[in-house]
Amino acid sequence: MKRRKFVAALGVGAGALAVGACNQAADSCGDGTNQGTANNSAIADKKQIYNWKLVTSWPKNLPGLGEAPERLAKIVKDMSDGRINIRVYGAGEIVPALEVFDAVSNGVSEIGHSGAYYWKGKIPAAQFFTAIPFGLTAQEINGWLHHGGGLELWRELYDDFGLIPMAGGNTGVQMAGWFNKEINSLEDMKGLKMRIPGLGGEVLKKIGGVPVTLPGGELFTALQTGTIDATEWVGPYNDLAFGLYKAAKYYYYPGWHEPGAMLEFIFNKEKFNALPADLQAILTHACRAVNQDMLDIYTAKNNDALVTLVEQHNVQLRKLPDDVLMELRKVSDEVALKVSETSPLTKRIYDSVMKFKNSVLDYHAISEQAYLNARTL
Repeated sequence: MKRRKFVAALGVGAGALAVGACNQAADSCGDGTNQGTANNSAIADKKQIYNWKLVTSWPKNLPGLGEAPERLAKIVKDMSDGRINIRVYGAGEIVPALEVFDAVSNGVSEIGHSGAYYWKGKIPAAQFFTAIPFGLTAQEINGWLHHGGGLELWRELYDDFGLIPMAGGNTGVQMAGWFNKEINSLEDMKGLKMRIPGLGGEVLKKIGGVPVTLPGGELFTALQTGTIDATEWVGPYNDLAFGLYKAAKYYYYPGWHEPGAMLEFIFNKEKFNALPADLQAILTHACRAVNQDMLDIYTAKNNDALVTLVEQHNVQLRKLPDDVLMELRKVSDEVALKVSETSPLTKRIYDSVMKFKNSVLDYHAISEQAYLNARTL
């Protein structure tokens, strides 16, 4: 009896030792195949440190736009326990502001932060992922991207360039911009040299204006010296930081051209896919957090900045005339439709975003819009 109990105990002990050794070696030991090498690699990955670069289209630490990449770097470092260290470079430190796309595509940097409409010369459809004049608001574009099929189309669009895009922040409805003269009619828009990228620039061109694409760091000097007559940038929070009130006194609204300007984080696909799954998840969810946080910041900061501009710096706040807005809306529809005809994929993207817009339009008329109207009765 004692001998049988001893042998049984020995068997259990040996089995436990075998399981322990098996777990320690990260070996499956179940189906006769040795998984130790793969699992050991996973363990090794958890010890590997990744030092990545992030290039941006903004001056380093610019309020709002420039803070978003820094916030991403901090979140990722904290969540990964230091396994991914992201060093952020402002515009011009490694590559010029408008060459972020190529830098990440070519592997010069692992991550970029910019606006998709800057790549319209390379990919016309990219403009739809920043802003469509009179199109989706920030809330709506987030809905389309994450629950309406937009993100899948965006990734398909960038796939041939070896890039993975993710939503990288939204400024909300922007201002129409800074002008050195009053806008009283459509005639005042003709011949106007204005910094305005993306589809908004194409609309301005069609009504007789002259669109100019410049990075943010060049706007003040261009406006002050008369190289341009007007510029849109973002909104009061950023515009105050740039000192644009010193270069022009008329500040117009609403931002018809960018009703919800979506920014982007772009990842080098090869580098991203080489990461362990948990680090990929950390980067993905960190982008979602930063995306929402940027909108929160602009919502909190814009009004105070606007009060400062008007009350302390005597900025003339003006609304664009209704007839100008009506013509801009008409031309905007024509421009977006024309861009949609450049390729089958572009048409699919256009159809998707327009379908989503129409699907939320009626509901927002009796929810968001109706409530805002009621609040001001």
